[in-house]
Amino acid sequence: MPPPRTRGKALRQQLAELRGPSSPTLGSARAGRSPSPRSLDARALAALASNPGCDRRALLDGAGVDKAALAVALGAPSTFGQSQFAFMRGNAFEARVKADGGAELLRLVHTELDPGAEPPESALVPDLSAVGPEGRAARTALALREATEARGWALLDHPLLALDVAGSPAFLEPDAVVVHPDGGWTVVEIKSFPMLDGSADPAKVGAAARQSAVYVLALEAVAARLDPVPVVHHRVLLVCPRDFTNLPTASPVDIRKQRAVTRRQLARLTRIEEIAAALPEGTCFAPGLPREELTAAVESVPATYAPDCLAACELAFYCRGRSRAEGAVTSCGRSLRAELGGLTTVDEVLAAAHGTAGDPDDPTVAALRRAAQLRAEALAGREGAPCR
Repeated sequence: MPPPRTRGKALRQQLAELRGPSSPTLGSARAGRSPSPRSLDARALAALASNPGCDRRALLDGAGVDKAALAVALGAPSTFGQSQFAFMRGNAFEARVKADGGAELLRLVHTELDPGAEPPESALVPDLSAVGPEGRAARTALALREATEARGWALLDHPLLALDVAGSPAFLEPDAVVVHPDGGWTVVEIKSFPMLDGSADPAKVGAAARQSAVYVLALEAVAARLDPVPVVHHRVLLVCPRDFTNLPTASPVDIRKQRAVTRRQLARLTRIEEIAAALPEGTCFAPGLPREELTAAVESVPATYAPDCLAACELAFYCRGRSRAEGAVTSCGRSLRAELGGLTTVDEVLAAAHGTAGDPDDPTVAALRRAAQLRAEALAGREGAPCR
């Protein structure tokens, strides 16, 4: 048996080959150069952790493939993403929160999370600039250590944290990390959606909590390399506009549940090397390839579609079409898929319900047949009822 293709070849080089050449015309003189990888952010990692069984997303995100361009090339463009207006509004609000050396932000952290500490009249705001993501991550780790040893308030504006995901490093950039006088670390997430009467949209708060959980996991990896190990607080601070103004307000969010779920889901992700080793020779996801060839490449990697993907993945429309064409029950939702046991397609479910297939002793099959019987009786009663 020949050795796996990943042996003897750097993973980074292989992932670059999966991204394909950078030139629009594959046969051009630049065909040997690969485009820069799309970096994984916390939002993508939170979505990936919520669907750990999708090898397709794990590989494409790990390789840094531009999934939006890939979806367009496949003929299934997605509207997933943030509008330019929302992006500009968020940046303007974040700049206001961090103005004057982050005085307002530190005041909110002190008031909401650490009122017993000395007021943050002055704080350290270290320069985190460095060359490349590895350099910035190293500079962030050094700044965190120095701020912890100083035993005072410190504000790290857009630090860069590294987290190993399925054997590949992901560089994450939280809005801010605050170091408390006691040496504890807190993640701060700044969002542009409003808090009305002290509460915000639960769905948006939940998404922010899942995103913050990824930052906390990355921060814990940095803390684990220090002696003594600093405390990474499980309560993050969510900063939003108050009511319909542009004034900032804040609320602590306990992310222990999201952190535990994200850690468990990320640990379940198949290592990217294993997925890449199973690919056919010459597989490439360059959007400039012919659609037939590109479709074959995408279909060579198993996917697990669920309706939740529509709000989290650029390939959701493509995968939904394939899932519906195959009659997969996952297109109806994960909860339904979990209740149907070994019945994985709509045809199997209908056959079991109509009594043409399935083991009658199977509780799932028995429940389906009972439901079909009740439905038939209800329809028969409606047809026989007099009109009023």
